[in-house]
Order: sequence, then C-alpha cells, then structure tokens
Amino acid sequence: MKKYIYWLLPILWMGAIFYSSAQPYEEQDMKPFMERAFDLSFLVPYLDWISFTYHQSEVSVAALGVEGLVEFFIRKGAHLGVFFILMCLFFTAVAKTIGLKLLGALTLSFLLTAAYATIDEFHQSFTTNRTPYLGDVLLDGVGALSAAILLFFFQRYRTKNTAS
Repeated sequence: MKKYIYWLLPILWMGAIFYSSAQPYEEQDMKPFMERAFDLSFLVPYLDWISFTYHQSEVSVAALGVEGLVEFFIRKGAHLGVFFILMCLFFTAVAKTIGLKLLGALTLSFLLTAAYATIDEFHQSFTTNRTPYLGDVLLDGVGALSAAILLFFFQRYRTKNTAS
C-alpha cells in the first residue's frame, strides 16, 4: 500500500490542471496586469516580425498587442511545462509501483500523459470562453515527449554510472 503513495503526486497535479482548465479565460487573462506593471513597448521592434495563425486566429503584435503576444507564448509555454512535469510524475509512479523496464515505463507514462491532455482539452469545452484545440494537445504531447527523452537519457546515464 505504501508504494502507491507515488500516484498521489500525478493525481494532485492533474487536479491542479483540471482546476486551471475550469477557469474562464477572463479569470486567467494576464494582459491587464502586464499593461499596469510593465512597459513592454521596447519589445515591439524585436517581436514585430512574428505573425502566424493559431486556432484560426492571427498571432502577432498587430493583432494582439505586445502584451497579448507575450501572454500567448507564456500560455503555450505553460502547456509544455505542465505536461512535462506530469510526464515526470507519471514516470516516477509507474517506475516505483509497476516494475516495468525503462522503455515500458516511459511508454506507459507518455500514454497516460497524452490521455490526460486529451481529457483536459475536452474538459475545456464545458468552460465559459474556453475551447478545446488539438494544437494544444499536441503541445502537451511535445512537453511529455521532451520529458520522456530527458528521462531516458538520465536513466541510461544513471544505470551506466551505477554499473561501473
């Protein structure tokens, strides 16, 4: 029973993700704070060249303002980071409780993380002014895959140095 405590961390982390996804966009909007706290106008010459479409909307300084563009990258970076951490937490739980070899533990952990990313985006469809988007699930997957690659090399390095 004691070893299953390792599952508590990914479960709590998923709860934090669920809570965040349940908040309407207006409650998470960072632009008003950034506008009050910082003068980001000095970034315009460095960011003005950025322009692309994401989820059928233009992402650029012209369309979003400098604060909006910075917020966009903070939010998308959060997708990467949050699911990077979830992957690491799942890997720890799987490795400590199930006893799979490295690739099996990484694969199962990645699949659990990807499944939760999908569930999280679906959950957003029930939240005011939030929409599910496959592109966000892919970003979550990139975060999880990045963690899997780092965990693989870290574990291989650790095993190699322990065997010496």
